[in-house]
Amino acid sequence: MTALRTLEPNDPGGLALAPGSGPRHLAWHPCGSTVYLLTELSATVASLGFDAGRGSLELLQTVPARADGASAENLAAAIAVSPDGRFLYTSNRGDDDLAVFAIDGHSLRLAPAGRVPSGGRGPRSFALDPSGRWLVTANQGSGSLVVFRRDPATGLPAAVGAPVAVPEPVCVLFAPEVPAGGRNQNSRLVAPAEHDRAPGARKPERGWRPR
Repeated sequence: MTALRTLEPNDPGGLALAPGSGPRHLAWHPCGSTVYLLTELSATVASLGFDAGRGSLELLQTVPARADGASAENLAAAIAVSPDGRFLYTSNRGDDDLAVFAIDGHSLRLAPAGRVPSGGRGPRSFALDPSGRWLVTANQGSGSLVVFRRDPATGLPAAVGAPVAVPEPVCVLFAPEVPAGGRNQNSRLVAPAEHDRAPGARKPERGWRPR
């Protein structure tokens, strides 16, 4: 029988942000000590330090997710960190682009690295594949999916092929590939099982190190 557990309010209970900013989505950095928040209405990215001992958040940095001088109607939508922890991505509905930020390997602060068109209208969602090589954008307004190849050095995505028509896509996710034998190949790449490791090979180190 599974034991019941309860949730209790934490102290401190939360983090106050600017009124009207519209917190929307969070994306954790692989190291676990920093989480990035995308605000929908003000279209900004906030870097938040996380204290796992106290369960508290601290605002460290805020950067705009839109290009300088952008003033048309816009709503920020999705946010993700690349698997290697070096780049962060957000999407804008209205500007219809993907903003790219470089993540400093030590401070984990953000710096603008570029932006590219989403390949359609209203990019409500996007996802990076587990390898970090590919990015797929769901453009709700134009009813299309667009595949991008990501440059691992610059972080910039480049569209490949023609858009795929999908009626009003609102979310895109990558499902783990499970071959006929039932083993999850993606999981093997991330954390090999004990019996998969060659004799004498070192166990994978836990945690994340800047690269």
